[in-house]
Amino acid sequence: MGESHAAEAPAALRRRATLAAELGASLRPTDGTSAAALQSSLAADVSRGNVPPETVRAKSKSDKRKRRSDVSDRLSCHKTRESLLSSTSGYNNYRGILNWCVVMLVLSNARLFLENLLRYGVLVDPIQVIALFLNDPYRWPAACLVIVAGFLVHCINMAIMLTLPAAVVLSVPSVTPVGGAFVLGTYTILSLKLYSYKDVNMWCRELSMIKAKKLSRSLSCPSAQHFNEAGRKVCYPGNLTIRDMFYFVFAPTLCYELNFPRSPNVRMSFLLRRLLEMWMVPIIQSSMKPLEVPNHLLWLMFFYGFFHSSMNFTAELLCFGDRQFYNDWWNSETVTHFWQNWNIPVHKWCIRHFYKPLLRKGFSKIVSQSAVFFLSAFFHEYLVSVPLRMFRLWAFMGMMAQLPLAWFVGRFLHGNYGNAAVWISLIIGQPFAVLMYVHDYYVLHHIQEAD
Repeated sequence: MGESHAAEAPAALRRRATLAAELGASLRPTDGTSAAALQSSLAADVSRGNVPPETVRAKSKSDKRKRRSDVSDRLSCHKTRESLLSSTSGYNNYRGILNWCVVMLVLSNARLFLENLLRYGVLVDPIQVIALFLNDPYRWPAACLVIVAGFLVHCINMAIMLTLPAAVVLSVPSVTPVGGAFVLGTYTILSLKLYSYKDVNMWCRELSMIKAKKLSRSLSCPSAQHFNEAGRKVCYPGNLTIRDMFYFVFAPTLCYELNFPRSPNVRMSFLLRRLLEMWMVPIIQSSMKPLEVPNHLLWLMFFYGFFHSSMNFTAELLCFGDRQFYNDWWNSETVTHFWQNWNIPVHKWCIRHFYKPLLRKGFSKIVSQSAVFFLSAFFHEYLVSVPLRMFRLWAFMGMMAQLPLAWFVGRFLHGNYGNAAVWISLIIGQPFAVLMYVHDYYVLHHIQEAD
């Protein structure tokens, strides 16, 4: 009996060491420890009996599932679903709207404050404040080198698409602010789409090199609905066609994937309702006097007209199945939840092509989130300042102020109090920045006419 146990012991130790080696090979060190040292440590733990073989097997399977899930998330971010405000979605949670009504009652007397602020203005010039920190850039040459390094190769196309229309808007006096904002918004959307197109095809190319065979498009979206006109799924690089690219350019999404979810047909009644809504919203807006209607009400009407009516109309016309252009942001109890749910296409793009790549490169969550807000603040300022031909940084500072506001609301306010705080920020925050631009724009033009 003793000899049989002695003969079985080395075999058991070898099995445990093999399992530990397999687990070590599947893990990536995150704290600077080498892969060989990690493997050796795991093998020693298994050999001593500190780690049961079943735990090792479960951990190995869990890591494999996590890697497969990460690849799937990178390649696919759409599925067939209806917009929340559509009658077919079955959604009925509008408690945030009730909180909005309460907030409106509380802030109904704040109009006098806003009128006085618009009349007398703000005595602090944000340009002068920032200039205090930029008087001598040669004091931080290392930071300058870091800023300009690494962006030229991958972003030259996007840089041209963002700078060329801005230069035209600034240099041609006949371009109106509305026309300039429309042009810059179009070029911004197109540049983000092309960046996503480049990223996804790069991921597919890397996977095809690893597997040494073509990547099936089924990895992009597992739904059985997603077939091309011939009823077959296309393999990479078969998706690199003009037809496929043009569909993505006009599709109501910023994130490219090889297989978009598709609806079976075009519903004419649904299409006509959205078209009617698209015409009704601007008519209602034009019938209101801006000073008699709260600014954020116009913003809410824009949200419904663009994110629900317009984008659903485009999606129905193109049989685009994923209609989640927004989520229940009106119920947001934190500022972070609001920004994650009110503009789903932009949020998906930021998470997929900016936030997660920063995490994979080793940046912390706080730094990555701050970088996302900085990028969003830049585009907000870009889309407002350039068409108005004046740079006040109100939109930029309004977006960057969301970081401390998000921390404060998330830490000290919860439930309905947090939701009320979000509504207050929506009523006073970005709409206030817009009013400041409008005020400065008219003051500047009056001065020019007087001269």
